Amino acid sequence: MNDFNDWISRKRTATDIVSARLVREFRTTLDKTLCSYPLLPGIHWCLSPDMLTSADLGRDGHPRTGLLLPDLGLPRRMWAAGRLSYLGNLAEGDQVERVTVIRDVSYKTGRTGKLGFVTIDHNYSVAGEVRIEEEQNIVYRENPDPGTAPPAHEPAEAWKPIRTIEITPDPTMLFRYSAITFNGHRIHYDHPYATGTEGYRGLVVHGPMQSTWLQHMATEILGRLPHDFQYRGVAPLICGRPAAIEARPVGDLLELRVRDLEANTATMLAWAR
Repeated sequence: MNDFNDWISRKRTATDIVSARLVREFRTTLDKTLCSYPLLPGIHWCLSPDMLTSADLGRDGHPRTGLLLPDLGLPRRMWAAGRLSYLGNLAEGDQVERVTVIRDVSYKTGRTGKLGFVTIDHNYSVAGEVRIEEEQNIVYRENPDPGTAPPAHEPAEAWKPIRTIEITPDPTMLFRYSAITFNGHRIHYDHPYATGTEGYRGLVVHGPMQSTWLQHMATEILGRLPHDFQYRGVAPLICGRPAAIEARPVGDLLELRVRDLEANTATMLAWAR
């Protein structure tokens, strides 16, 4: 493997404003999944998106690897997991500075083949005060073998949730979320690419949007922003399939998940306190 030490500790800083229009777009897109409090968990993912011209994009519509993220020699990449610490709220009118640092690059082998991982830290500050600390985990994968069915996933454990919201993501919802986050990944809007090149069963619902659903449910139940919120994508959620956003208490934690109702499989798991 190549030595990626020169990528470790690379730092970028960006600033953006939580505008009134962005807040309206965020609320309109998330709609019934929002908490009832005047809080906006997840809106930080709409700030300071990476903006590169078409010449600097990869085949998937994301910025080409080797520019902002290392090229690990694996063509597919996705947002796999992360952790958030809310030290304060982001509100309309805030000017937010985001400091991004690449913390680690590694490889491993999974059931679908070789995997590459990049771990990134983000700090979001307002007037020098850190409001959100974030760890983001990105996974790189090999191309699927032609004609190979997507891997099967274990049935979801039976829960007795204390709160449930049912939702069926549609293409308009995916388009709107891609627009407010400036996310050009083609798996969210280009059906032939998503199915023919990346091997999914259809358009894929954004991992960050699913995480935002769960953050809002956690906020609703806790009555505040979660001090610690961890999430992990475990299976693709395909556009047009009905899903449930669920939560249950487990000890001193709140456990949450997004569940594909037709397949009865979890697509994202999360824990909050």
